Amino acid sequence: MEEIFLGRQPILDRDQNIVAFELLFRLAHSTEASVEDDLSATANVIVNAYGQLGIQNVLGQQRGFINIDAELLMSDVICLLPSKYVVLEIMETVKITSEIVQRCIELKQMGYQLALDDVTEINDGVELLLPVVNVVKVEVLGLEKEAISGLVKKLSRWPVLLLAEKVESDEQAKYCMELGFQMFQGYYFAKPEIMTGKRADPAKMSLLKLLTLVMGDSDAEEIEREFKHQPGLSYNLLRMVNSVASGLPQKINSIKHAIMILGKRQLQRWIQLLLYSAGKSGESMSSALMQTAATRGKLMELIALADRPHDKNHQDRAFMVGILSLLDALLGIEMPSIVDKLGIPEDMSQALLLREGRLGDQLRLIEANEKNEAETVQTMLADMGFLSLGEFTNIELEALSWANRIGDAAN
Repeated sequence: MEEIFLGRQPILDRDQNIVAFELLFRLAHSTEASVEDDLSATANVIVNAYGQLGIQNVLGQQRGFINIDAELLMSDVICLLPSKYVVLEIMETVKITSEIVQRCIELKQMGYQLALDDVTEINDGVELLLPVVNVVKVEVLGLEKEAISGLVKKLSRWPVLLLAEKVESDEQAKYCMELGFQMFQGYYFAKPEIMTGKRADPAKMSLLKLLTLVMGDSDAEEIEREFKHQPGLSYNLLRMVNSVASGLPQKINSIKHAIMILGKRQLQRWIQLLLYSAGKSGESMSSALMQTAATRGKLMELIALADRPHDKNHQDRAFMVGILSLLDALLGIEMPSIVDKLGIPEDMSQALLLREGRLGDQLRLIEANEKNEAETVQTMLADMGFLSLGEFTNIELEALSWANRIGDAAN
């Protein structure tokens, strides 16, 4: 199978819970090939990714939006995609003809959900499909406010869900929320800006203190004492630990027991992840942040494993860099303060503060991947020299699967 680049971007509802992901499957720079070959290759990539890896590994409980061009839309290959789990996103390059409309009606009757991509105006083609599609994705980035509100007003005549895509700022997010958009997508939601003057959640600050204790080699009694100040966090930790320790002959029923069974390395990981799930449901985009942070941590670890297979300490530090890289957005505290509080090693602080050094390069690779910057990803992988694009895609899927399981355990 040809090497592919996989991008996955969260789609959130009005409460900032993840409800779907947009999946981008792209072939690596291919040699001369006809359109038919490209179609076949792209279709095979999608089907293989879904079939070999299992849809839940890629998506968890959410649906996946997939870009569909005219050739793929009209092809029988599309029927290999599971209608229960996908939304067929009709690209803006598709010329809307009566045949295309008829094909969309057939696919809808077969149980597929349909979305219109990159809508910036309602032309004749768009109008033909509005009675058929379920979701309209409005590209808000290049539009003036008046144009967006005018579009929303016109679209209200059809029974479609509105998704604001390419939301890049807090102002855009708030405006689209006011206009009544039901779903949102954009880099702003994957990594929210730090709001100045925001008061950090006391429960999360307690977890940060716990993380400092565990990383600083404090004894089990001291760690347990800190947990006792936060009964809710103790409950969350035990529930999370038990959900992944099902092979043990007995339930873990105390913090001290959890420390003994897990060891400090694993306890440190659960505390890092609990930071993202602590607090009220839907608060501060923590659902999307936890997914992104957990995926980053595992992906950093797997990259480090490929880079230095015999250096367990390096792999652990890589995991921590991935997890900690979003704490500033979560807590509303600048990264230098977090790095200072935790007293972490030099290579980790270089990565977190400057994106420099071996770990910093790997974090930049992951951030480029999150933003779907396919060419940057390919260039960085070539510079690193120890991972092919295909290998990177495989370990990314492994990280996504792991993060989905962690997310389920935390809910």
